Amino acid sequence: MSAAPPIEPLPYAEEQAERILGAEWRAIATSAYRWMRVGRALDGRMQALQRQGRVGFYGAATGQEAVNVAAGLATDRDDWIFPGLREQLVALVRGHALATYAHHLFADDRDPSRGRNMPCHPSAREVHYVSMSSVIGTQISQAVGLAYALRQKGAPGVSLAFFGDGATSSNDFHAGMNFAAVWNLPVVFCCANNQWAISAPTERQTAATTFAAKASEYGIPGRKVDGTDFVRVYSMLRGALDVARTGRGPVMLEFETYRMTPHSSSDDPTRYQPSDWAMRAASHDPVARLQSWLTALGVLDAETIETIGRAADQQVRAAVEEAEATEPPAPASLTEDVYAPLGSRESPGTG
Repeated sequence: MSAAPPIEPLPYAEEQAERILGAEWRAIATSAYRWMRVGRALDGRMQALQRQGRVGFYGAATGQEAVNVAAGLATDRDDWIFPGLREQLVALVRGHALATYAHHLFADDRDPSRGRNMPCHPSAREVHYVSMSSVIGTQISQAVGLAYALRQKGAPGVSLAFFGDGATSSNDFHAGMNFAAVWNLPVVFCCANNQWAISAPTERQTAATTFAAKASEYGIPGRKVDGTDFVRVYSMLRGALDVARTGRGPVMLEFETYRMTPHSSSDDPTRYQPSDWAMRAASHDPVARLQSWLTALGVLDAETIETIGRAADQQVRAAVEEAEATEPPAPASLTEDVYAPLGSRESPGTG
């Protein structure tokens, strides 16, 4: 097998980076790189643990880190996240504790859902991160409903709906896009197009030139973005959020990425992907691209890269150790937070 082509650094000189990201571009890009390394360490560790039978399921976001981290950094506290399968890193960047997420993955007694939701389906109220559903596309119309509620209440915030290329074939995609456009709601639709709807390639999903092109038929501006280029992703998200936040209606962004792992721990991509797919995906690695660019500009050096990687591994290892040392939920907890305690409300017709 031939070696993968070299990773090209992102095509921005310092003055371009400052113009796109602002005067604090170095801090933003370095923070993004640190978070992307945490995401990559988390994926590697959890995939290994799943294969060992220590967690039941895992869906990695490897190859999508630039989109997830940019979303976490670009959004405001009042914004709401409606994820697909691979956006947990958005919640972490927005402030959800890594240890809490690890408790969720292990479904232990400190899991906020007490083991009632499958792994990779966390809910993080404190950072406005709504639990995903495994039913394809439902989060799209739910995000639109939340945006409508914000409008009705006069509350600030934008609703971000994340979904894969396959979800653009769902009923909720049509309903969500249509209602958001008709009501001019503050929604940013984020299609994470990793080019595979499990085993179905893009060309079997749509005859449209791009998924973003579909937006125009609903009266929504749509743009296709290189989802492996953090600078471009962050810039486009900030622009779309500003449009939605200032009452100018919804926007759809299609982020083209490359799925670098199986769809989930239940998948075997060798049965349907071409033999050179892994090499092609590796050549578009968003973490390597950002690292190469920051190194070329003198923001990172070999020692700093090593330190950041070691810190990311330690963070993940500490969170996993804490979760594995926690007891599972007691069987008696199964009905807690489900039914009101007896006597908690007066009977009808009394008082």
